[in-house]
Amino acid sequence: MLALLLQRLSLLVGSREHLWLDVLDILIVAFVIYQLLQLIRGTHAVQVALGGAVLVLLFWASQWLDLQAVNWLMRTFLPYAVFGILVIFQPEIRKVLAHIGKTPLLGAFGSLRAEDVLDEIVLATTSLAAKKVGAILVLEREIGLKSYIETGIALDAQITYDLLINIFTPGTPLHDGAVIVQGNRIAAAACFLPLTVNPALSRTLGSRHRAAIGITEDTDAVAVVVSEETGTISMVEGGRIRRGLDATALRQALYESTEREKDMQASSSSETASANGREGQ
Repeated sequence: MLALLLQRLSLLVGSREHLWLDVLDILIVAFVIYQLLQLIRGTHAVQVALGGAVLVLLFWASQWLDLQAVNWLMRTFLPYAVFGILVIFQPEIRKVLAHIGKTPLLGAFGSLRAEDVLDEIVLATTSLAAKKVGAILVLEREIGLKSYIETGIALDAQITYDLLINIFTPGTPLHDGAVIVQGNRIAAAACFLPLTVNPALSRTLGSRHRAAIGITEDTDAVAVVVSEETGTISMVEGGRIRRGLDATALRQALYESTEREKDMQASSSSETASANGREGQ
């Protein structure tokens, strides 16, 4: 697909008669591909998509190398594979259509700023710690957490102090499990997380802390944990745990983590742009 876009751009250099239509064409295709990748990121659909891409490459290779048997097999199999893809990706296709149908401007006006999100999380966390109510919040970063979100109860709700307190109140249906935060919204609650198997950890750490360490070992997410026994607030990042945080220290740690993520994304974007510039020379 990238090769097709580059070929399209090269044709633009030679002919400028319908330039704006070609640009619009490329932008629409890029937008659709981006939305598809965003929706399947972090799910098992990624492996299925890669498998389909391998089959297509194998078909092209069989034509180029004149592999008659392989080409016949691919021509026989691929038409049925298209129907299989439609069945397998039915939920993702539905989500894509629903996501495209949303108005981006309305979502932007109704969203919270990053600082407001941190304030709501810190306020709820310290309140829960004061009452010694156990809690675990996982903040998604670059690596998608959809596989873990699907283990819980989907909410897609705005982050508020009241909602977080209500979720973790003992006796409520959602209190046992983790809350996963995507951007400025609570994606799901009562989610199951993988426990770490690090033998060097202290035996005093309970299942919440081990789950927080486990999810941050498998992904680049950040986890905040409130101990039910001591009311201690901890933050886990990259499998490393910081314990005994107060409201100020927790907010500073979350803010620094957010800023580091922004810096890494900006650095990655600049490196990609530089690499593309060198390739174009």
